[in-house]
Amino acid sequence: MSAPATASPKGRPISREPSFLRLWSATTASGLATWALPFVLGLAVLNHALSATGLGVVLAARTVGFLLAVPVAGVLADRYSRRAVVLWAGLASALATPLIALGLGRSVLLMSAAAAVVGAGQGACRPAFQALTAEVVDAGRRRQANAAITLAVRVTTLVAPAATALLATVLSTWTLIVSTGLLWLAAALLPPPGRRTPAAEQPGTALLAEFGEGVREARRHPWFLAGLAALAAVIFTGYSATAVALPLVGRDRYGTEAVLAGALTAYTLGALAGAALMARWQPRAQGWTALAGLALYGFAPLSLLLPVHPAVVFVAYAIAGLGIELFNVPWFTATQREVDPRLLARVSSLDFLVSYGLAPIGLAFLAPAVDAFGWRPVLAVCAIVCFLAPAAAALTPGSRGFSAAPGEATGEATSRLAGTP
Repeated sequence: MSAPATASPKGRPISREPSFLRLWSATTASGLATWALPFVLGLAVLNHALSATGLGVVLAARTVGFLLAVPVAGVLADRYSRRAVVLWAGLASALATPLIALGLGRSVLLMSAAAAVVGAGQGACRPAFQALTAEVVDAGRRRQANAAITLAVRVTTLVAPAATALLATVLSTWTLIVSTGLLWLAAALLPPPGRRTPAAEQPGTALLAEFGEGVREARRHPWFLAGLAALAAVIFTGYSATAVALPLVGRDRYGTEAVLAGALTAYTLGALAGAALMARWQPRAQGWTALAGLALYGFAPLSLLLPVHPAVVFVAYAIAGLGIELFNVPWFTATQREVDPRLLARVSSLDFLVSYGLAPIGLAFLAPAVDAFGWRPVLAVCAIVCFLAPAAAALTPGSRGFSAAPGEATGEATSRLAGTP
């Protein structure tokens, strides 16, 4: 896989910048490791080396590790070197991964403990990578850089399952699990050093107090809080509907699992198109464009609500995938531009904590809601929330350009915080 060649404002493709290429390769490696592990463990279930219950416990442990590490890593990445946080987080995941393989068929407890460490490494990398991007890439090219990174993530989601299934024909499950550890090793060692000098540590300052400083910084940006609330609402409802309702609708209404596979593939292809579009398109009102893209996710639950041809479901999911990248790229770019560089990792960790943290909660609430009210009312509410939450966020001051400064809506303008940290 080669990095996409997005042109810089001066005509030089950003993929020819050695520092960005290293960062892009590291994030791609971490994405491959993250997405491949569940599929490898799923193969272990098919081979009767792991029970379905054991699979659920191991993946839940990984999620818990992720959520616990994200806020801590945000503080550490602001206190110390972002590059160092990525290094130690990646090494922790790389060293813990073989323990998952060692526990396969022997101890679910060992697998779960190791998976929690891997999840913690994954959670620590996310805000550190986000902040490191702002250090490595100049302000004028961060939109292209974020688009290139998210494009790699979407290619990963498309390639990882197929590559895993193909490799499983010649490699054992144990070997495949260990291979994901090698990907984490690459993610740890590849990133370039940042250009920021970490602030001097204040003795006696608690991690919770420092994370609270990041929360206060986030509150200084009304557009950020509103956008994060809209994103959380869409994930809580739309994502949950996709995860729970799509497989059942495919089975009960259409009588085939091909609808599930087709919809998820269409979603990924739509996201790829969205990332490619945002690498070249600079919307004038980037905030409103992003929120409109986020609202497009409402077509996913809406397509499951109506008795339509499967092709309509595929189109709806492609539109949802397109929209989520119309949101992601301006969102990440604006956060890197507007947030105080000293607190960027903490604010990013708040972003990931809320968005990823609500996903399992939404899944837990959806099934009881369906039992109480039925599929149709629940899907209708999910679609309405997906449409209305971004619309409400668009009414917030600064939402038009994801910026505190009126008229600064181009996404490439230099704000007082846009300089290299």
